[in-house]
Amino acid sequence: MPLEDEREPPAGGNGAALVEAAAVARRVAERLGEAIVGRDDVIDLVVIAWLAGGHVLLEDFPGSGKTMLARALGESLDDGASPLSAFRRIQFTPDLLPSDITGVSVFDPEHGRFEFVPGPVFAHVVLADEINRTSPKVQSALLEAMAERQVTVDNVTYPLDPLFLVVATQNPLGLAGTFPLPAPQLDRFLFKIRMEPIARDAELEVVATYRQRLHPSPSTLPTIKRDELLAARDAIEREVRFAAELRVCLVDIARATRADLRVAQGLSTRALVQAVPALQARAMRRGRTYVSTDDVAALAVPLFAHRIVLAPGVADPVPIVNDALAGPLEAATRATLHNR
Repeated sequence: MPLEDEREPPAGGNGAALVEAAAVARRVAERLGEAIVGRDDVIDLVVIAWLAGGHVLLEDFPGSGKTMLARALGESLDDGASPLSAFRRIQFTPDLLPSDITGVSVFDPEHGRFEFVPGPVFAHVVLADEINRTSPKVQSALLEAMAERQVTVDNVTYPLDPLFLVVATQNPLGLAGTFPLPAPQLDRFLFKIRMEPIARDAELEVVATYRQRLHPSPSTLPTIKRDELLAARDAIEREVRFAAELRVCLVDIARATRADLRVAQGLSTRALVQAVPALQARAMRRGRTYVSTDDVAALAVPLFAHRIVLAPGVADPVPIVNDALAGPLEAATRATLHNR
């Protein structure tokens, strides 16, 4: 049941900005759908994350299309006016160094000073491919960039673009050569998305068209400008209502995870703050100007499951998230009925 807070002002504007935001989201989704077959649910989450300004962690075994999806997202952006690359890829390997990600200061003998050479993290969309095949020290090189959109090298801080987005891929733990991501880094990802096997018909289509996919023709679909995406984010934040009852719902979900005996460390406040624009973006994608409890239920697992540190002997965080949802969602629904 949708929630509306009559104590808050209605969405501003005449709705034109949200219509344009929806068009931007649809164009991104169409380009991703052209590159990836049978992944509509994953595409929807990736588009929501980009609109919400949050980073994405994709997980599955090699060959499931993770890298292709991330590359298609980067290539959907075309902004020749920006000095930054639209898309850069970092292949994480055991011998990778933090400076290979952030950049390094190099001495310029002609001018007698050090010059900073930016690393691949200076791009609009950065693919961190197989992020868990390198050491935790190198993984942590992304922490500042992901949390604060800046990089500090030799005590000098360099800002990243507001559009900066990390799409990381990882192989399931247990495969040879993988390292677990530390909890602080997992908490920087808005979504963790499991790339489940695609449907049989979709897999048949992929096999039948593999030659075309090895050498794809340039897409004829329109690309997205940087300013269009930033304007879409602003419109969603400004015009999609977020009821007070839903804020209470999010806080109570977090508190339920912290009190669960199956959990060593529950949801952080950062998780709740990052959830708000994601829920607003999903509401816009569903043609609404308000966030609903349906949005919370739909996004709870990709938003929260990877942020929970499990107690010893507990293997799956999904049932914990679902249990934590039940009471707060019911209370939010009752509060809505009472207000009406």
